[in-house]
Amino acid sequence: MNDEAVLSLRRLVRRFRSGDEIVTILDGAGLELRAGEIVALVAPSGTGKSTLLHLAGLLEAPESGEILVGGRSAGRMGDRGRTEIRRDEVGFVYQFHHLLAEFTARENVMMPQLIAGVGRREAAERADGLLRRFGLGHRLNALPGKMSGGEKQRAAIARALANRPHVLLADEPTGNLDMHTSGIVFEELLRVVREDGVAALIATHNEALAARMDRRVTLRDGVVIAL
Repeated sequence: MNDEAVLSLRRLVRRFRSGDEIVTILDGAGLELRAGEIVALVAPSGTGKSTLLHLAGLLEAPESGEILVGGRSAGRMGDRGRTEIRRDEVGFVYQFHHLLAEFTARENVMMPQLIAGVGRREAAERADGLLRRFGLGHRLNALPGKMSGGEKQRAAIARALANRPHVLLADEPTGNLDMHTSGIVFEELLRVVREDGVAALIATHNEALAARMDRRVTLRDGVVIAL
């Protein structure tokens, strides 16, 4: 495992207004992820897991603090710079697959590559390779409506990895799957993270899966602490 941090979150503060009150969600939260490392974020609902992931993925901006992706300070960039880093450096996986229903598995994985300017042939080759790695070589031309829940989630993970991100962020990626299927999907995700040297932060309530990750962290009183 590389000792250099791929993602650094430093002293992040994030507040929201609720009526006349200001609610502090994160209050100095910090975390570092390294290449090839998979970290479990295990915390009760309402403690700020999704907020932390959104900040890490540059979907939101903190009131204060610093976000570094690949050593570059990204938290205060303009919209264009943040969009480019999200496109090129960060992959997202959600509990629900969010595949585009009118496109095949291959086309769904090609889509982020085409947006990034990759040619169709290269994008198709990359999509096919990723889908085969996730055991979907026989489902390249399947529409999401014809795929099982586990197949759709594996396709969604392949899509998140399509642009070779350095950081993978996942919010309950197996939360909508049965125990057996979630274990299979997680094994495939773990293997790809290791092989490709991706830094992964996985929010999960599944203690069995969390125990198989490199380390576990939680959120308490707005800060990240080790478990």
